[in-house]
Amino acid sequence: MSELRELYQTTILDHNKKPRNFRVPEAANREADGYNPLCGDKVRVLVQVDDAGLVEDIGFQGSGCAISTASASMMTEAVKGKPVSDALALFESFHDLVTGPPLEEPLLEGVGKLAVFSGVREFPMRVKCATLAWHTLKSALDQRSETAKTE
Repeated sequence: MSELRELYQTTILDHNKKPRNFRVPEAANREADGYNPLCGDKVRVLVQVDDAGLVEDIGFQGSGCAISTASASMMTEAVKGKPVSDALALFESFHDLVTGPPLEEPLLEGVGKLAVFSGVREFPMRVKCATLAWHTLKSALDQRSETAKTE
């Protein structure tokens, strides 16, 4: 598990310093804002969904801690090019990964590179940071207008 922790630190730092898809997609047709009142993280997720229900493009903007930014960055890479149904299923898998019981072995199947976030479950305050962009993505895909929160 120490290899996963080291990979976690390296990945978080990399995605925080150089976030992928930190931009506004030109043809975004769904968007949502997210806010974590406990630490002040704010994110806007902008998604372009085509007529067939495919996440054609995705980007994000905002400010937050390293975990929040890295999670948003990796989320955009993970869902880009996937059907909305797959993106929503990945939301559930990621949420289960980071919110599961801290002493249980996390289920890593189907989460790919996002497995580096499995250690977050040991730090309840950080779970909200890691899941903010994901809750915001879900709001955007569900076309809800209220600000997404991690509560």
